[in-house]
Amino acid sequence: MRHPRSVYLVDSHAAAAPPLPPRAGRARRCTGLAQTILFMLVSVALTGLILEALLIFYLHSNHFEQTPSTSHSKLTAEKKASPHISTHHSSVSKPLTRLLEKKRSPHTCTPDSKPVARLIGGKDATHGKSVVGWSLISGNLLCGMDYKNGSLLIRREGFYFVYSKLSFHKSATTFHHTVVKRTRRHPGGTVPLLQAREFSSADKNNGNTFLGGVFHLLKDDALFVKVSDTSKIVQVIAHENVFGAFMI
Repeated sequence: MRHPRSVYLVDSHAAAAPPLPPRAGRARRCTGLAQTILFMLVSVALTGLILEALLIFYLHSNHFEQTPSTSHSKLTAEKKASPHISTHHSSVSKPLTRLLEKKRSPHTCTPDSKPVARLIGGKDATHGKSVVGWSLISGNLLCGMDYKNGSLLIRREGFYFVYSKLSFHKSATTFHHTVVKRTRRHPGGTVPLLQAREFSSADKNNGNTFLGGVFHLLKDDALFVKVSDTSKIVQVIAHENVFGAFMI
């Protein structure tokens, strides 16, 4: 007895099987390659920045090392071309210069100082018959003014306080004390600025007289002290006799 055969129908239009997912190992290799390339690019960029910074630092340091030598060479060339040029101040730094200015004596005369003069008596002072002479070695101060033949010479026009103090021996005669200006702009040549008369008896005591005032003085004017008799002036202590002026 025969068994019936099974018949199977195959549908040729059925959908194909879905594609298999990509292998995990291949994706992992692609990601690792990308990271390696990115790391190399970042390393190259950082290396370039470091090299650039080192180059800038080298050029900057080299510039400061060469600048002093260049200045020194230029200054040496200028000194050879003009031997009268002084290089003293160029070698002193600004902070040191300011420190020296602070420690500078208050009697130091600078181009910006106002004219000032103070003359005192002394054993080397030579008097005329009536014109008082002043010492050239005993603590005198001259800044912006000159002294010649008993007179202060004005070098800058302006208003000045002029003063004079004298110590003298009293006698029966009157002692005259005068500050005089000599100028070319006055017909007589001289003009009395300050004057005092000391009346005293014939005792042996000493007297003092002081004169002071403000005047407008011109360039090349001269100031001097005149007395009735210079032999009456006391010359024991130099600072007892003073003559000076200063611009205000």
